[in-house]
Amino acid sequence: MASILKSLRLLTDSSRARIVLLLEREELSVAELQEILGMGQSTISTYMAQLKQAAIVEDRRTGKNILYSLKDGVHTELMAVLKQAVTEVPEAAQDIEALKLVLARRQDKMRTHFDELAGKFGRQYVPGRSWQGLAETLLLLMPPLVIADLGAGEGTVSELLARRAKRVIAVDNSEKMVEFGTTLANEHGVTNLEYRLGDLESLPIAAGEADVAFFSQSLHHAQHPKAALAEAYRILKPGGRVLILDLMKHHFEEARAMYAHLWLGFSKVELQRLLQDAGFHNISIAVVHREPDAPHFETVLAAGDR
Repeated sequence: MASILKSLRLLTDSSRARIVLLLEREELSVAELQEILGMGQSTISTYMAQLKQAAIVEDRRTGKNILYSLKDGVHTELMAVLKQAVTEVPEAAQDIEALKLVLARRQDKMRTHFDELAGKFGRQYVPGRSWQGLAETLLLLMPPLVIADLGAGEGTVSELLARRAKRVIAVDNSEKMVEFGTTLANEHGVTNLEYRLGDLESLPIAAGEADVAFFSQSLHHAQHPKAALAEAYRILKPGGRVLILDLMKHHFEEARAMYAHLWLGFSKVELQRLLQDAGFHNISIAVVHREPDAPHFETVLAAGDR
């Protein structure tokens, strides 16, 4: 086993120290460490090689993945010193929260597997069963609220929400979308839906005007998602709620040209940090759908309270 002095020299680097603290709690892959730490794959792989050479970590293969953990017999004294020094690594507390999300993502993958199996039993036609009917039913459970539909597009979701909401404020930065949505609402006699032209990062909504701020597949179009969520926080009443329905982080680069996506989705860790930085609490994040066809886009639903 490497000497404790050599190990301590390695762990004077805060990034390597953060990795060791995480691996004390859970076996993790390089990809999972990337998601938690926000570092590049090559950087983390280099750190893992150094820690492995120092006999601090070990690895094992499971399927296509390699999982890393603390090596049995790592100096007790070393871990005691590292835990005492953790107050000097401010990111360590955030790492633990991010670890919880990564582990929850593992559960999501397992749930997706069984969802796919279960789905084979419900694909036949059932009279009266539809997603629209289910949506209408769930809306009846919602109290009348002022809802800001941010990045509303042509207003399909806005009109659905308006059937139950006290008032819906639909915001979009496209003049043609605003014109089309307004015309459609008038044609359908929807009187509690108001379209406003504006940007996600500078919303034409007064502070505290809304009960709910809803990003429906729109946050990945924001130039600066952090600024967009800060605006959502501003327009919400105390106790209001933000909802984000968006894509999980993916690598389908063609989405930038095909769909004008500025961001290739968001990881759970990224959404957690964005919401926390904006001031939201009681945050929940879950994968709610995975498309069966390539590139297998996943949909994530995130929520937080003001």
